[in-house]
Amino acid sequence: MPPKAKITKGMILDTVLQITRETGFQTVNARSIANKLQCSTRPIFTCYENMDELKSEFFTFAYEYYEQYVSNYCDSEKINFYLALPLSYIDFAQKETSLFKFLFVDNMDLNMTEATDFYKEIDNEKRAKIFSEEIGIELEQAKTIFLDLFLYSHGIAVLTATKKIILDTESSKKMVINVLSAFIKQEKPDCESSVQH
Repeated sequence: MPPKAKITKGMILDTVLQITRETGFQTVNARSIANKLQCSTRPIFTCYENMDELKSEFFTFAYEYYEQYVSNYCDSEKINFYLALPLSYIDFAQKETSLFKFLFVDNMDLNMTEATDFYKEIDNEKRAKIFSEEIGIELEQAKTIFLDLFLYSHGIAVLTATKKIILDTESSKKMVINVLSAFIKQEKPDCESSVQH
């Protein structure tokens, strides 16, 4: 009889991703993972000390999946970076609802007591710099617009994920373009920058 395949962390994380996408992270437990992998729960606790450690590692794994989703979206849609981020976020909420809720509703590690707290996350600072260059506005003004755009997009994405609103891609794009144009005009009335597709 051939030996059973060794269960690895990678296999466990892939399985947790599959379960989360199908039925939500709330259905993830040692037994549901073991059932999918057709093994006992023992290999799971050989790889991970407990479910909290697994959840922590899975969060990073799931976020990398999201980043790849954004990258694929940008490549396939051929739109400017400043539109790609909010539109891919909304698209992710619609198409990967359970994963979106896990990452950006239930476990979002964003404690904002004031607006500048948004930029304590390194990725947000980096993205705001690129955003600033793309729209041709000074960084401090661009950071204000970028935060406003995030809050607006997050609202739409949460409404989408909770099925309170259903938007097609063109409607989402039009809404984001309209609000981004308004934000730019409000922050810098003399700006020649216009939002391009």
